[in-house]
Amino acid sequence: MSDLILTRQRESVLEIVLNRPDKRNALNLEMLRALDTAVAQANRTPGLRAVLIRGEGKAFSAGIDVSALLLLAQTYGPHWQQRMRAITDEFQSIFTRLERLELPTIALLHGYCLGLALELALACDLRLAAVGTQVGLPETRLGMIPDVGGTTRLTRLVGVARAKELIFSGRQLDAALAEQWGMVNYVVPAAELDSKAAELVAELVQAAPLAVGMAKRVIDGLADLDRGLQLEAWAQSQLFSSADFMEGAQAFLMKRPPQWQGK
Repeated sequence: MSDLILTRQRESVLEIVLNRPDKRNALNLEMLRALDTAVAQANRTPGLRAVLIRGEGKAFSAGIDVSALLLLAQTYGPHWQQRMRAITDEFQSIFTRLERLELPTIALLHGYCLGLALELALACDLRLAAVGTQVGLPETRLGMIPDVGGTTRLTRLVGVARAKELIFSGRQLDAALAEQWGMVNYVVPAAELDSKAAELVAELVQAAPLAVGMAKRVIDGLADLDRGLQLEAWAQSQLFSSADFMEGAQAFLMKRPPQWQGK
């Protein structure tokens, strides 16, 4: 496994750690594939009762490594923009396998949890956030949509109106407001994040593991996640071929306001 993703087992709990602190844990393809390996490890490890996902350094994750978006041709070939649905499907499948673990999964958020990082957190069952954590889905400010389950899972979690407000604006929310919206379960001081997670895990392991796994499958099965993911992939495949997407990515890298053309 890449050292960009670490795993640590402590008794019946597996920790998955985003380990790229010098880049605020910005997610690239190597990290996502290593995350998938860690999820597979959790799935085949007997005796586990919970999975925690955290980030090293000053932030959970600042989101996708935008510079990696412009290098997709190196991985997927020169016509990568015509393959966007297949590319998105690979990303989506990783988070969907995480979501479908029959174990409680808890994301421990601090600093920033933006874009793809929030989509990762939304694929977890529960979210704990340190005071002052900033969360958001800024994709529309880059000419994209949240397409790795963010649009679908956020709507399922907070409802249509709140999801539209956050995604349309692309703005960031403080953890306290995110808790009011139902995006995170608890907000605690940063020094208490680990102890709150341990307290929650201690409560979860009192329940029968088979019952918890079945309850998770039933609750998650109430929403048509697969159709939502298909719609996300379709929409993103159109947007990645747009002039606005290239303008948004270049403006982000050059730290200037984008000049949208609507085409």
